[in-house]
Amino acid sequence: MKTETYALYLAYRDPRVPWHVKVLLAVVVGYALSPIDLIPDFIPVLGYLDDLVLVPIGIALALRMVPMVIMDECRQESRELMAEGMPVSRLAACVIVVIWVLCIASVAVILRRSLHK
Repeated sequence: MKTETYALYLAYRDPRVPWHVKVLLAVVVGYALSPIDLIPDFIPVLGYLDDLVLVPIGIALALRMVPMVIMDECRQESRELMAEGMPVSRLAACVIVVIWVLCIASVAVILRRSLHK
């Protein structure tokens, strides 16, 4: 699944992929690689639901939307890069953390405003 997720990331960067597919790819890859889950893993059964259901469904949907020729090229490049070692992007990790912090802060502000009314 790591190779396929990285292939989707490479497809996201491909200029031949339409913009609306790139949006889906960004969401799917971002969520799949995010260290923070929609449902925390410590919640029994439901915690792994997103990992077992949501991520594979998102990946399957994204794979159907990317042209097969592009996906084949990206899969090959992904396999080659994975053979050299897992690529690491500290910038991507920081962006994901910032997005999650902003989401949590937004929810906190909304809850605080609704409780003080």
